[in-house]
Amino acid sequence: MPRTTKLTPSKVSTKPTPRNSRKSEEGVPLSQVIRRRIQAKKARFHANDNIAQFIEPGEIDGLIDEVADKLQGVLESLVIDTESDHNTRGTAYRVAKMYVNEVFTGRYTPQPSLTRFPNVSRLNELMIIGPIAVKSACSHHLCPIMGRVWIGVLPDKQTALIGLSKYARITEWIMCRPQIQEEAVVELANILEEKMKPTGLALVMEADHFCMQWRGVKDLNSKMVNSVMRGSFLKDANLRREFLALMGKQQGRQ
Repeated sequence: MPRTTKLTPSKVSTKPTPRNSRKSEEGVPLSQVIRRRIQAKKARFHANDNIAQFIEPGEIDGLIDEVADKLQGVLESLVIDTESDHNTRGTAYRVAKMYVNEVFTGRYTPQPSLTRFPNVSRLNELMIIGPIAVKSACSHHLCPIMGRVWIGVLPDKQTALIGLSKYARITEWIMCRPQIQEEAVVELANILEEKMKPTGLALVMEADHFCMQWRGVKDLNSKMVNSVMRGSFLKDANLRREFLALMGKQQGRQ
């Protein structure tokens, strides 16, 4: 009599059929292939680094498939029956897709284009943009960071101006990766300073950290606020006060 093989739950796939292979032709996991490219260039790939230049067209779907497989293992180790529980069937793939395409998309997509315009009107008065919504995750626990950021720009005739929507786009690109708030604000300031060359730049970020509210001490009232001041904002106390006062008025309207 022919022998039959019983398929155990651990061998059953709970996600859609992969659109791309997770491995190269040599059988090396795609994540390892990407890692080798980065290391060959002696580049860094920390949690808050962008690695888009090392990812080739079509590889994102393969990376999602690989992450989904690893997350399926996590669910199994948590003793969650993804075969019988219809609520978690396919969860590993959904979470993998969410991480790569949404929550951490700032790691895997190129920097958004920042069209710059000459300051033909020679504007030299304070401009404040915000509050811009911040949606990020802490590098330590991958818990959400939800908040807002205000950006103050003091231009001069040499400053390149950008459209208002670009402030939100570049903020989202920086924040949509595992971050530490202090580092994220500095990173955002560095890009704006490099692209615009303002005579003064100020950023203030206020955020709820779910690693403190959702776990640990579970303090629902605490927020973190930090700032970065560059150029004229460091030298001119009156300018700083004007920025903070106008920012406070915006907060009062929220």
